[in-house]
Amino acid sequence: MADDDVELYARTYTTLLRSRGAVRVQAFVPAHTRMGSSLHALADSPLPDAGAFIYAMQRLPECIARVERVVLGQEGDQFRAVLGDEVDRWLRVEAPARRRAWRWDGKETLTVHVSSPSDLDDVLPCLVAYQSEWNKLHTALHANQRNHHVARILSSTDHDNGVGIASSLQELGRVMQVEADDWGRLASILGDGFVAWLNLVAKAEKDITVRLLGGFDVAYTRLVRRWWNPVGEVLSQRGIEGRPLYFVSSNLHAIVNLLSGYVKRRKHTLWDFVDQTSSAVDGQSELAELRSLREHSNAENILYYASRLWHRADRSPEIREVRRLEEASRGITQVDATGGFDVGAQVIELNRIKSDDLDPRLARFSSVLERSDAIVLNVDYPLGLASYHIVREVATVTPDLRAIYAVGKAATLNAAVGDVMLSEMVFDEHSRNTYAFPNAFTAANLATFLERGSALDNQTAVTVRGTFLQNFASLERYYRDRHTVVEMEAGPILSAVFEATRPHRHPTGERVYFRELPFDFGIIHYASDTPYTQARTLGSRGLSVEGVDATYASALAVVTRILSVEAQRLGLTIDPARQLLR
Repeated sequence: MADDDVELYARTYTTLLRSRGAVRVQAFVPAHTRMGSSLHALADSPLPDAGAFIYAMQRLPECIARVERVVLGQEGDQFRAVLGDEVDRWLRVEAPARRRAWRWDGKETLTVHVSSPSDLDDVLPCLVAYQSEWNKLHTALHANQRNHHVARILSSTDHDNGVGIASSLQELGRVMQVEADDWGRLASILGDGFVAWLNLVAKAEKDITVRLLGGFDVAYTRLVRRWWNPVGEVLSQRGIEGRPLYFVSSNLHAIVNLLSGYVKRRKHTLWDFVDQTSSAVDGQSELAELRSLREHSNAENILYYASRLWHRADRSPEIREVRRLEEASRGITQVDATGGFDVGAQVIELNRIKSDDLDPRLARFSSVLERSDAIVLNVDYPLGLASYHIVREVATVTPDLRAIYAVGKAATLNAAVGDVMLSEMVFDEHSRNTYAFPNAFTAANLATFLERGSALDNQTAVTVRGTFLQNFASLERYYRDRHTVVEMEAGPILSAVFEATRPHRHPTGERVYFRELPFDFGIIHYASDTPYTQARTLGSRGLSVEGVDATYASALAVVTRILSVEAQRLGLTIDPARQLLR
C-alpha cells in the first residue's frame, strides 16, 4: 500500500531520531527508496535524478556541500547545551527556496531550527535525497575518471572558464547521464562555484549524520508565543490592540506592493532597469521575459516583479531602510522573524494607507480606507503544521478576528502551472479529517484579475505531510477520489479554525462541516507543480515570472475581499465604475 510505505518512512526517521546520539542519514535510505517518492522517482536507480537533487539543493544551504553533521532543535538553549555558547556566533546561512533558521560553524556542522513536525518531514527527506544523488554523481565521476572531459574539469579551477572548459562541462553532463536542461540548471544554481563543487563531489561520498534535540509539542507552543510577542508589542505601541483584525497567510511582498505605492513612485527607475541589458545584473533571463511581456501584460505586475530583481541587484541596507521607513509612514510595520519561527509578519493599519498609493485596480476602495479602523496581519506563509500553531495563537489573542485567509503554492493534478485553484473540501493527512467549508473566494473573484491562467473553483484539496512524502500510487488514489490540489497548509489551518470555533480540540478521522463561521474564511492556491503528469516540478524549473499573474490575482482578490467586507461593516457603497482599468 502506498500510504503504508509513506507511513513506514515517517515512522523510521521519527523513531530513529529519538536517539540521544547522532544517526547516519544512510539509515533512512532503504525506507526512502521503498516509498517511491514521486519527487524522487529514480531513488532506487543508479542513474542520477537531477530534478530531485536540484529540489533538495534549493531547500538546503549551499554550505551543505561541506557539512558532515546536522543538528536539529527547537530552542536556542538546546543547541547551546550540546554545542556550547559559541553556537550563537556561528554564521547565519539561508536556503534559496525554504525559510528556516540555519547556522553553520564554517566547517562541518550545521544547525537548523524546527518550528513544527513538518520541518522534520521536510528536512530529513531533503537530506536523504541530496546525499543519495551526491553519491551517484561521485560514483559516476570515479567510473569515468579517465575520460578526457572529466579529467580536465577535475584538474581545473573556477578561474579556468574558457571555451574549452565550457565545452568540457557540457560534455561532462552527458557523461554523467544528466539531461542537458537539468545540467544547465545545476550549473546556473552553482554559478562560479560549479567546478569547485564538482571537485568536492569527486573527492568523497557524503555520509551525513543527524541529531534531533527536543522535538516536544510544548516547545512548539513556546516558540509560537515568542513569535507573537513582537507582533503584540507593535499593536500595543501603536495603540491598535483590540481593533478588527484580518489575518492573511501569504507572502511579504504582494499585498504591500498593492497598498504602499513604493513601486508606483519608482516606476521610471524600474522601467529603465527592465530595459537595461547589462550582463552584470543578476536575473537577465527574467528581465528579458519581463520585456517581452511589457506590451501585453499588466504594467503594475511587471513592475512589482522588476522591483524584486532591482532589490536583488542592490542589496545595500540603505535601500531596504528607505523602503521600511516609507512603508512605516503609511501604516505598514514590518515585524522580523524571531527565534525558531522563521515567519516574518506585517501589521497594516488600513486608515493610514494613502489613496494615491493604491494599485489602480483597488482605487474604488479609497473611501473605505479613510473610514476603517481595521488592521491586517499578513504573515509569510508558514510551512505545514507551523500554520496550525500560528493561526491558533492569533485566534487565541485576537478579541475581534474578522477573517482568516490563506494564499499559497500547490501542486495540481488536473490544471496547469499558473492556474488558481479554490477548494471547498480538504482532506488532511495529519488529522485524517475531511473538512468542508464555505470558501469566501470564487472563480469570478480571481478571473477578474487573471490575464493568462484559469481560475478553478469547486476543487478538493489534500494536505500532505511533505513534498517528498507522496508517491504516484497515492497521487493516483487521491485523483481517483477527485482530489485535485496537493498542498501542505490548509488542513492544519482548518484544524486551528475548528479549535477557535468549537469547545474542544479538533477530532481525528472524522468529517467536519463548517456551515457557518464567526469570521470570513477563504483559501487560494496557485499551481506551481504538476507532479501527476511529471511535466513540471519546482525541481526541474522554478515558477519565476510566470507566477506573477497568479500571485497578484490572488493578492488582489484577498485585498478586495477585505475592503469589501469592511465597506459592508461600515455601511459604505462602493461604485464599481471607479475601478481603473489597465
